Amino acid sequence: MQFSFKKFLPHFIAIVLFAVLAGIYAAPALKGKIIQQHDIQMAQAAAHESVEFKKETGEQTWWTNSMFAGMPTYLISASYPNSITTRIGQYANNILPSPLNMIFLQMLGMYIFLLVLGLNNWLSVLGAIGYAFATFNMVIIPAGHNSKVLALAFAPLIMAGTLLVLRGRYLLGAALTALFMGLELYANHVQITYYLFMSWGLFILFESIQQIKAGKAKQLVVSLAVLAGALGLGAANHSMRLLSNAEYSKESIRGKSELTTNTQSNGGLDRNYAFDWSYGIVETGTLLIPNFRGGASGGSLGGKKSETYKTLIDAGQPEEVAIGFSERSIAYWGDQSFVGGPAYSGAVICFLFLMGCFLVRGSLKWWLVSTTVLYIVLSWGKNFFFNDLMFDYFPMFNKFRAVTMILCLVQLSLVTLAVLGIKQIVEKKLSFEEIKNALLISFGLTAGFSLILALLPDLFFNFRSPNDASFQLSGNKDFDAQLLNAIVKDRASLLRSDALRTFGFITAAAIALWAFTTKKIGENILYPILILLVLTDLFAVDKRYFNNDSFMDKDAAAESVAPSPIDQQILQDKSTYKVIDLTTNFMSDAKMSYYHQSLGGYHGAKLRRYQELVEAQLSKNPLNVQVLNMLNVKYVIVPGGAQGTPMVQTNPDACGNAWFVKEYKIVDNANQELKALDKFNPKQTAFVDKRFQAEIGNLAIKADSINNKIALKEYKPNHLTYTSETQSEQLAVFSEIFYNGNKDWKAYIDGQYKPHLRADYVLRAIVVPAGKHTIEFKFEPEVIAKGQKIDLVASFLLIGLIGVAVFFEIKKKKA
Repeated sequence: MQFSFKKFLPHFIAIVLFAVLAGIYAAPALKGKIIQQHDIQMAQAAAHESVEFKKETGEQTWWTNSMFAGMPTYLISASYPNSITTRIGQYANNILPSPLNMIFLQMLGMYIFLLVLGLNNWLSVLGAIGYAFATFNMVIIPAGHNSKVLALAFAPLIMAGTLLVLRGRYLLGAALTALFMGLELYANHVQITYYLFMSWGLFILFESIQQIKAGKAKQLVVSLAVLAGALGLGAANHSMRLLSNAEYSKESIRGKSELTTNTQSNGGLDRNYAFDWSYGIVETGTLLIPNFRGGASGGSLGGKKSETYKTLIDAGQPEEVAIGFSERSIAYWGDQSFVGGPAYSGAVICFLFLMGCFLVRGSLKWWLVSTTVLYIVLSWGKNFFFNDLMFDYFPMFNKFRAVTMILCLVQLSLVTLAVLGIKQIVEKKLSFEEIKNALLISFGLTAGFSLILALLPDLFFNFRSPNDASFQLSGNKDFDAQLLNAIVKDRASLLRSDALRTFGFITAAAIALWAFTTKKIGENILYPILILLVLTDLFAVDKRYFNNDSFMDKDAAAESVAPSPIDQQILQDKSTYKVIDLTTNFMSDAKMSYYHQSLGGYHGAKLRRYQELVEAQLSKNPLNVQVLNMLNVKYVIVPGGAQGTPMVQTNPDACGNAWFVKEYKIVDNANQELKALDKFNPKQTAFVDKRFQAEIGNLAIKADSINNKIALKEYKPNHLTYTSETQSEQLAVFSEIFYNGNKDWKAYIDGQYKPHLRADYVLRAIVVPAGKHTIEFKFEPEVIAKGQKIDLVASFLLIGLIGVAVFFEIKKKKA
């Protein structure tokens, strides 16, 4: 088979175009600047201990004590050396500098899917741009949701492989489906993958109905079997990741609680937590009009042209204060607590999608329409009863939070049906009379609706936010009320302006379609016009929230992680201890984790028992100091001074790394164990669940605090070594988090394995015999070794499958 450059040229041009567009949008990255992404900063802080440990020893640790007093690193920082799709994904992700790589891969993934769907290069480029530059898919980049963006990039490719299999190209389809499934899992955003497979299931459903009606039941059965094998092989490439995550999930806040007071005792997240970010039903209008609800929290009200600016100037405020407040104010007035930007799909895309609903026929249309409706409804979360049913009964739905992120994927169905509609018009050479009804109805529902809002915005909305009731800037009620009224006027102005903007873009697209169907322009003019409209529309809105100001020099970024004076002060202590920062919400901030073993952190999958301990004992005012002591919190960072400047306090009562208790008390259940910590002395008493009675045995503690000694002699995050000396058998308690029974953390006394137990709700404990002994805790997760072996086998199978598929494709081309 000879390579045809002429046939490849359009694809080469498209790929170059995608790289150029990504480069133009994120031009500062080409100059070496980077985005200071919050979530990435938090992840780097959380991973710092394990990364440094690997640099020093060459060993991968699967446990870190730097965050939440200790947790596995499966979901923080891990390498997967035996997964071929991980290696491919890493290579693809590093072709271009970040964030060009993510923007480029989104366009490329959608482009390939649309080509497989049967669209030409022009329409595939149009769809790729519409998908990647959707505002919600862009604003998550400066937030640091890199794994989410990569999952969105690979999502269309899974649909492409699936489509090939269902069309009878079993070998090639299976190879690509397995490869793309592996890449999707490499992105490591299970929630996006979960939502994707909701759409995938609907696709299979409608395709199955169509094939059965066409008398192709046998082909359908073969296709489904091939797909099951391909998806399984792709998933097997990430067995190490999936198995470890599944095991951890049982112990995390997504697992079952032992507390009878927990309303989610059957497993899954708390309902309020899961639906904390829910899109307002009316707020869905942001798909069509970006400022339908004010854009972003801290967004611009219009600068010097705003009523807010004028009000502040008239009140005698300095110009820099007035301009600063009006450029970064409470523009957003939707139902969510705060947002980084709207889920704007594009005026032209929405218009073309509705036209596609009228013009496209068959199972593809019903798949895309049903997916769009389902995703939008699910994004409403707590605001719509259907989602409570999903939360209670649909498998795994209650494992995820922030359902609004599903709107990232709604762009896939919107864009696909939009370009399929254009395909119908062009390929069937439809006249204006044939598309007239579809065009006018779609125009009325989008442009007409926008024009009404532009002319009469106050007729529908009062532009008040639920948070406005607590608005206070100066303390002067009259002035604050006057300023809030100005803000409300500016919100109305933002909606009016963007509604007119949407009307203009849709009108331009409608005129282009009219001109084509009346033969005033050809498709070589129509396609560039539509591409330019979609690109201009989305590009401009995206830049409101993710622009050149989002970038910074690498040196400035490095300074943000440099040790502060407080860090430097604490780091002079070379012993092993923990730190808590009470100047912030420590359970949502991982800054301390960069240099210290912290009680806080930033992660969506905390250990459930630790979270329950924090909620019960460390969220009080005042917090339970004895719990800080048992967790060996030696340093407490608190506000200090007139300005509230953080200062560090030393806790002299911290229990240390390990200690012998004078007594232990057996409790019947988790409720009693947690409640017992309300008032106790951790060095005096240990509370033990009755299920650990076997590990305790008939221990009768003889108090001998003078001669009993235990100390940490060597610290590694995954291997702790203690020495002890006692006159009699004792119960030692360690300021380390108990995890997963004796399955992963294994205890050894003088090299001999000995089961340990849990004490004080979250800590480890062990019965120590009399005499001098060496006690070791080693983190040896069995699931890692098992997963690595499966990864290796699956990688070889995938390489073989791809090789066979390529061989037969070449052979078929030659024939």
